[in-house]
Amino acid sequence: MATKLNISDFLDQDEKKDLLRLLTAGSVDDGKSTLIGRLLFDSKKLYEDQLDALERDSKRVGNAGDNIDYALLLDGLKAEREQGITIDVAYRYFSTNKRKFIIADTPGHEQYTRNMITGGSTANLAIILVDARTGVITQTRRHTYLVSLLGIKHVVLAVNKMDLVEYDQQVFDKIVDEYKQFVTPLGIPDINCIPLSALKGDNVVDKSDNMPWYKGTALLDFLETVHIANDHNLKDFRYPIQYVLRPNLDFRGFSGKISSGIVRKGDKVMAIPSGKISHVKGIHVYEGELNEAFSPQSITITLEDEIDLSRGEMLVHPDNLPRISRNFEAMLVWMDEKPMDRDLQYYIKHTTNTTRVRIDQIRYKVDVNTMEQSMTENLQLNEIGRAVFMTNKPLFFDPYKQNKSCGAFILIDPITNNTCAVGMIIDQVDESDLASTITKEDCERMRQGKSLVSKEERIKTLGQQGKLFVISGKELSSVREFSGILERRLFDTGHIAVVFDSKTLGVSGKDMLSLGFALQEQGIIVICIDSRNEITDVPEKTVTIRLSDEKTNDTISSESDQCTVFCQNISSAVEDIINIKLS
Repeated sequence: MATKLNISDFLDQDEKKDLLRLLTAGSVDDGKSTLIGRLLFDSKKLYEDQLDALERDSKRVGNAGDNIDYALLLDGLKAEREQGITIDVAYRYFSTNKRKFIIADTPGHEQYTRNMITGGSTANLAIILVDARTGVITQTRRHTYLVSLLGIKHVVLAVNKMDLVEYDQQVFDKIVDEYKQFVTPLGIPDINCIPLSALKGDNVVDKSDNMPWYKGTALLDFLETVHIANDHNLKDFRYPIQYVLRPNLDFRGFSGKISSGIVRKGDKVMAIPSGKISHVKGIHVYEGELNEAFSPQSITITLEDEIDLSRGEMLVHPDNLPRISRNFEAMLVWMDEKPMDRDLQYYIKHTTNTTRVRIDQIRYKVDVNTMEQSMTENLQLNEIGRAVFMTNKPLFFDPYKQNKSCGAFILIDPITNNTCAVGMIIDQVDESDLASTITKEDCERMRQGKSLVSKEERIKTLGQQGKLFVISGKELSSVREFSGILERRLFDTGHIAVVFDSKTLGVSGKDMLSLGFALQEQGIIVICIDSRNEITDVPEKTVTIRLSDEKTNDTISSESDQCTVFCQNISSAVEDIINIKLS
């Protein structure tokens, strides 16, 4: 007779169970939500009120005919139920006698790639569903590529809807062969293939009598027994400091979550970036003190020596250091509806460290449907590319394949504060390989007094063509008034303009004109006030304007660069200049 556990014993037992995080991925209508619903139903992890609601909803909005529509257990959004598709990531928790599970049901459509990335970021295992009638399709390849990108080591190819192909072994074998040919170059270490029918329950929880030719285990059996203990990196000790804990004068500890590795009392540790050495005095948790701790435990460490540390710094073993660099390359998944702006400095959040980052170059963009690589200037929503980054201060990281927690980061838009991308670091990059690196040829140009920024680059950045104006007249006050109004209106309309006054500067009109000409060549609008009425010879395309106290028939026109303006018509003349000379 089985021993009955009280609630306290049950919870204690449940707490000690291993946790498996998994995601389901596949094309629209491959049956992801149905499979998870069936898993919950057949493993008897649903409450009576959930079952009653499921039966009612199946009759009202279900898509399974006379059968129970198990997908309704997960498709919670109104739009999902109406369309019969998954849009958002749905998380479900359940446990068996052997293990606890958190399932992320991710959408299959390409436009929801970012949702799948979110759901898979913490997963140990991925279930890739394919329809037995259609086999391996473009979406199957896309989802498998994303799974490999996320570093998920265990993949189950679930060939669903076997009931619709009469449980034919040849159909299953053909799909498996095609999938393994495609997946081999991606380097996923553990791949298992299971034929099943989510709607009928074949090989979901119990082995199916309809497929005696299949010798493997049912899906739930496999999920309960798959070995994931070695998935954690226990070799490289990385402890990003999140918080300095100082409850009283007698205690000063450094709190955080162990990203990877193991730490023991007495261990020699190094603080980076300072390089200071100390030893672990104590490892503290809520329940008390530990002799050792490992990833992913949250702990507080005290040190033998007084070392000044703060959030963003890291403790490591001195004989096992991460990369410390401002330059690295990474695979990037763009998640913001606003396209990437290469001229913008984003915030990068890496472990507990936050700093500014510049995207130095994009090496290529990946078409997730065909795996083809192509050149691009930026990334759009749901696009994936390989890019090179330069941060304002050094980061401490490992390649993502070696250490997921220390190899992943997010980019944050400094204006909207939106998370706009997630990245997986490949490795550091030598400064000489950066697109923005100053070469020997560049140094020689600078020695010769030549700029490294071309006229075309300046004009593109400024968004305007340079222009030179020379303003003169009998009344200096009127000339200065006109120039001031022109500068103000140019600024208000988004132009970059400066006013030079030869008298104020204490230079000759000729010298002022030379300086003004040099600046307008670089895209700046320059307004020169001829205080002494001494400028006679001006460069080509210079707009010369003379102010007069007498009415004149002259008008600002596109044909002529010389005109006379009546002092009473200054405001209208300024608007004409902006509209005609700068259009």
